[in-house]
Amino acid sequence: MTAPTLEDARVAVKQKDVAKAEELYQQIISTKPSTHDFSNQETAIFELGDLYKNEKAKEKLTKFIPEARSVISSFAKSKAAKTIRYLIDLFDQIPDATDSQIAALKDSIAWSVKEKRSFLNQSLRLRLATIYFEKKQAYQNALQIINELLREFKKLDDKPSLVEVQLLEAKVYHSLRNLAKARAALTSARTSANSIYCPTLTQAELDNMSGILHAEDKDYKTAFSYFYEAFESYNTQSDEKNSIRVLKYMLLSKIMLNLIDDVKQILSSKYASKYTSKDIDAMKAVSQAYANRSLKEFEQALFVYGKELSSDPIIKSHFNALYDTLLEQNLVKLIEPFSVVEISHISKMIGLDIKQVEGKLSQMILDEVFYGVLDQGNGWLYIYDKPKVDATYDSSLELVNHMSDVVELLYEKAATLN
Repeated sequence: MTAPTLEDARVAVKQKDVAKAEELYQQIISTKPSTHDFSNQETAIFELGDLYKNEKAKEKLTKFIPEARSVISSFAKSKAAKTIRYLIDLFDQIPDATDSQIAALKDSIAWSVKEKRSFLNQSLRLRLATIYFEKKQAYQNALQIINELLREFKKLDDKPSLVEVQLLEAKVYHSLRNLAKARAALTSARTSANSIYCPTLTQAELDNMSGILHAEDKDYKTAFSYFYEAFESYNTQSDEKNSIRVLKYMLLSKIMLNLIDDVKQILSSKYASKYTSKDIDAMKAVSQAYANRSLKEFEQALFVYGKELSSDPIIKSHFNALYDTLLEQNLVKLIEPFSVVEISHISKMIGLDIKQVEGKLSQMILDEVFYGVLDQGNGWLYIYDKPKVDATYDSSLELVNHMSDVVELLYEKAATLN
């Protein structure tokens, strides 16, 4: 009986005979080559992994990785590392497979320690920290691994790896709302990146993170310049997903700066016009609502594009602030003609719940957006004119202070003479 070939397995895959294809791939993988050419085994491992991915068979993929490692150990170390990372990354394309991916990673990390493959070990631990951050929001678990890797990479003076870890550290601290530590980590990452050749995509991530932190400080002008640099880098690499993400942040910066005409110019530009998605449509709708100062249009945009606007935490947090600003502007506009008005009437005009309107008006009074008093017992709002500052009063206070200083000096001189 002739040994099965890769072509036999591929034919079985095309015929949707998954069981036969799996069996043929397993036979190829377990057959030891007569020479040191492991290319057939390597290809079979990749293709069987792809088969499990396409079949969404996360349990089989989890079981297959340790089996594959026994064969992979004969490969060159760089090939072995590449193959293991490839198999683990396949879980990303299988629904609800995060726990299986973490289990496979931990098992492979333990194997790499046993086999003394330090480079692979560090690479897998960085991947585990990234998954803890991105998929599980287990920030403390991620930080624990990050701190260990930082010590190791600093000791090895491995700048490229150090940049990756410091960038991830900045992202984790930003998600924890520890902006001081996020900035410190990003500064360290940029310093490390300056001393080496930094890959385009890594530089784009650094610029994007810089933009995010400047946006947190409400410095949207500087944030836009960083987002623009990141967008150009992603665009040159034909990275559509990240290009759209950063394009959204560019539009966000312009909306927050109330430069709605710039939003239109960006979208009609040569590079941005080729990116069309519901995410970009959502930003257009929000910019139009903000330009019209229409709370109703803004809420309509949030309703129609709820998924697009709430799935990105950066967009969501800034649009919450934008909604508050728009709500304030609309309330000020509504109460302007009145000296006293029923809160229920304001609620009807603006189309919001009475409690929500009452809470916002109370906050606006405390923030001195306008001067007034809430009569919650009767459900009324009293609006007062802005108090006029009497210049004579301030001048009188200043005069009294000066006279007080003069009297004290005279008293000190008199005490000295006595």
